[in-house]
Amino acid sequence: MPHVTTTSLTTPTGPVEIPTIGFGVWQVPDDEVGPAVTAALEAGYRHIDTARIYGNEAGVGRALAASDVPREEVFVTTKVWNDDHGRDATLAAFDASMGRLGLDVLDLYLVHWPVPRQGRYVETWEALRELRDEGRVRAVGVCNFHAEHLQRLRDETGEWPSINQIELHPYLQQAPLRAFHAQRGIVTESWSPLASGKKVLDDPVVGRIAQVHGTTPAQVVIAWHLALGLVVLPKSVTPSRIVENLAAADLTLTPEDLADLATLDRGFRTGPNPEEFNEV
Repeated sequence: MPHVTTTSLTTPTGPVEIPTIGFGVWQVPDDEVGPAVTAALEAGYRHIDTARIYGNEAGVGRALAASDVPREEVFVTTKVWNDDHGRDATLAAFDASMGRLGLDVLDLYLVHWPVPRQGRYVETWEALRELRDEGRVRAVGVCNFHAEHLQRLRDETGEWPSINQIELHPYLQQAPLRAFHAQRGIVTESWSPLASGKKVLDDPVVGRIAQVHGTTPAQVVIAWHLALGLVVLPKSVTPSRIVENLAAADLTLTPEDLADLATLDRGFRTGPNPEEFNEV
């Protein structure tokens, strides 16, 4: 089984360890997510990332309940959606998510988007902190926040999020935001780490590095995320690919490989810009 490391999330009560490779289930229907999560757990994943808006929390919960892997060994993340911003709505959304997941304590709860036009993400963040301080969730963070959103959280509540999950891949490397995180003890987590398979896996630089190492392009890209110290969330429902992606934990890229991959950044997004995304 590949050796998957962990990294520490900073919380007021001490560090919480999060596996650096997680299994993402975005766009996996509820009736299909169970077998995928089961295959991931059997392959060795110990970090599952879902969200209310994915519509598959119940399926994830069923797979966790049926697994032989002890609950305390699996790190589970879910997220509050944009139409549940605000204290009371967030607390109710958390209760509903926990009911679908069948869990008593969550490992990580995230604000899914800042929704800047709504302007309620600070209040939502305060609700997450309340849940954590009550012991209902071990760590709290955000997704898709830019530096100014993060700074506002700090200015108004005195606390940085433990983690920021953002779109990040070789074509969107987010170096300034990663540096902002690093200077403030915020862990960077990558969603769409393979750019949804668009272009990045066919890039000749990625292909050449894969050929040299005798691996797949996807493994090269996942290993790149790990080499940068990121938490990465590859997604697949194909059992062989699920195993293959996790095996990237054992791939070590050379400094030359990393330098070549650093040249690929082109600001290419597969998802919306957080400054503009206000969908509820």
